Amino acid sequence: MASVYKRGGKKAKGAWYDHQGKRQTQSTRTTDKATAERIAKKFEADAALRREGVIDSTLDAISQESSRTIESHLEDYESKLRAANLSEKHIVSTTNFIRWVAAHGGFKTAADISADGVNRYAGKLRDEGRAARTIQSHLTAIKGFVKWLTENHKLSRDPLTSVKKPNPKSDRRRERRMLLPDEWRRLETATRGGTVRYGMTGEERVLLYLTAIQTGLRSNELRSLTRGRVYFDADPPYIVCKAGSTKNRRDARQYIQPELAADLKSHITTKAPKAPVFNLPHESNLARMLRDDLAGARKEWIKEAKDDPQEYAQREQRDFLVDVNHEGEVFDFHCLRHTCGAWLAMTGAHPKVVQQVMRHQSITLTMDTYGHLFPGQEADAVGQMRDMFTDPPEALRATGTDDAAADTLTGAQRQAQQSQRETRRMGATACDESEQPATPIPLRIAGLGEDVRDDATGGEKPGMRTSNPQVAGSNPAGRAFDVLRSS
Repeated sequence: MASVYKRGGKKAKGAWYDHQGKRQTQSTRTTDKATAERIAKKFEADAALRREGVIDSTLDAISQESSRTIESHLEDYESKLRAANLSEKHIVSTTNFIRWVAAHGGFKTAADISADGVNRYAGKLRDEGRAARTIQSHLTAIKGFVKWLTENHKLSRDPLTSVKKPNPKSDRRRERRMLLPDEWRRLETATRGGTVRYGMTGEERVLLYLTAIQTGLRSNELRSLTRGRVYFDADPPYIVCKAGSTKNRRDARQYIQPELAADLKSHITTKAPKAPVFNLPHESNLARMLRDDLAGARKEWIKEAKDDPQEYAQREQRDFLVDVNHEGEVFDFHCLRHTCGAWLAMTGAHPKVVQQVMRHQSITLTMDTYGHLFPGQEADAVGQMRDMFTDPPEALRATGTDDAAADTLTGAQRQAQQSQRETRRMGATACDESEQPATPIPLRIAGLGEDVRDDATGGEKPGMRTSNPQVAGSNPAGRAFDVLRSS
């Protein structure tokens, strides 16, 4: 039985038991007792309809959730993002994007979200000259939020399934370039003899750049490194970056060359175990520091040609050691990570090894970024098909029983003939042969008291066993850094 009560002269509240037997209270938004009683009876009648299945309780709950404000849903969504162990920076940017989309589209409640409003917001960003990657980030945020609403039964359907995100490759505004090996040698020499920049000596900056190139660690990951996370005496030595500082929130074990390990050991030998390996400046000054060192190296390189006016003029026009080349590609601190992947690809490391070192989520990202740098094998592969078109006559007549004739066969031909003979022994027939039904041979099972042939109890014959050996100490990612030594 629904009841009504009022306290302190405020609006009356109705109390009733819902379809699950739980006591509910809700304001009737009136101070008149008779009106409040009618509203409370309505609450109770609706609960009875839900209990009897006349009203779908699930759809009714979704309807109530969809009528809540977007801001109230964002509080729950932020909790979900934090539970996923995402960075605070990512959470703040994601929720801000959602608020901006909602404000432009006039979305107050979750039910107000529409594809037309979101598309208008994307069009506004495009008209403002924003990059495709920026628009993609905003749309990813709102689409992820709506997907969460739908999966958690706060919306009956996803209204943004028709919204398409732009391809960032079609309008990429910031292209990074890698550091050439010759540029690195110049940069290393100039930096070692350079002055203190942003609180870091030249020697420490060289160690920082070397570590970034050999490990592919990002700036915030390098900032989190402590002395206790560098394992100098391991074979090979490596660095561990904890999950709390990595982009994918997983521990990263990145191998380094022994020479760098020895230099790092002497650099931090007097530091406490929890002390940072590098005394990095503010994140906004990292790129400036690297560009200043790059400019210093370029200045010395150009100065070497001061006695040759023609060479001097040519060097001034070249892109060697510049922070922005003629194609608009920029050089910042993240380019050291890009250099790691590019050098590994250029030295012939397997794409899966490059993916593992760079910690890419998919091989597609690795190939899209560094695929053009892997040594091309297409021409060699096509050239190797020449033997398939020019079979010598004696090879065609060879059956494999004549050693002299069989030796003229290529490896591919021998493999094909062997495969054909094995197939025919297994019962296969050629296209021009008539199939003969095979007569089944009955299998006799020996009795319990009968003797069994010795050769029937020996299991597998020697040399015929199938094995799957595990290579001890196999770690392609651990050896990948060795290819950088030749660069």
